[in-house]
Amino acid sequence: MTKSLVLAFFALITLSATAQDFKPFKVNLSLGYARPAGSGAAGGLLVSLEPKYGVMDKLDLGLRIELAAMARSISVNNQNGDVSAKGMGSYLLTGTYYLSNNNFRPYVGLGAGLYSIAGTTVTVVNGQVQDDYDDYKVEASNKFGVMARVGFKAGHFNLGVEYNIVPNSKSDILGQSIDSKNAYLGVKLGVDIGGGRK
Repeated sequence: MTKSLVLAFFALITLSATAQDFKPFKVNLSLGYARPAGSGAAGGLLVSLEPKYGVMDKLDLGLRIELAAMARSISVNNQNGDVSAKGMGSYLLTGTYYLSNNNFRPYVGLGAGLYSIAGTTVTVVNGQVQDDYDDYKVEASNKFGVMARVGFKAGHFNLGVEYNIVPNSKSDILGQSIDSKNAYLGVKLGVDIGGGRK
């Protein structure tokens, strides 16, 4: 059994080392727009860093570190509130599959990992009286989530769309039901440092 595992391991290393046209290690730096899910949400800015290793020419494994600043959709007892923009960080293991080996390379990918959601306060306006309001604090939390991506790479430049599926945050404070939508769509333009053709 052990001999079989060792032989399989060395066969995988040999295949990945001899069959590659591209340098395996690269770091992607991206800047983009984040649009949270839900009504009352407002988009914002995102920035990400993703070191990747090409296991094969068509498959990269990586670690995406991203910060998105946006105003999430938060409701108190099913009433939307006014929320200031706050950050959400994420740390995901990623896999990206390229559909060609040309200079123009469409891709699809998945990721999974930890989303760190910043705390915020939400203001709910009661009825018609604008100065009669209550502030509710939404605590910071960590959630496990997944991400799906599509895009293309042209040379060292990259344009991608990612949908981050993060469970809602729910809490009950003094009888008030608070629901925060955490999923968001990211549109990014980036550049790969390294990883060009050999």
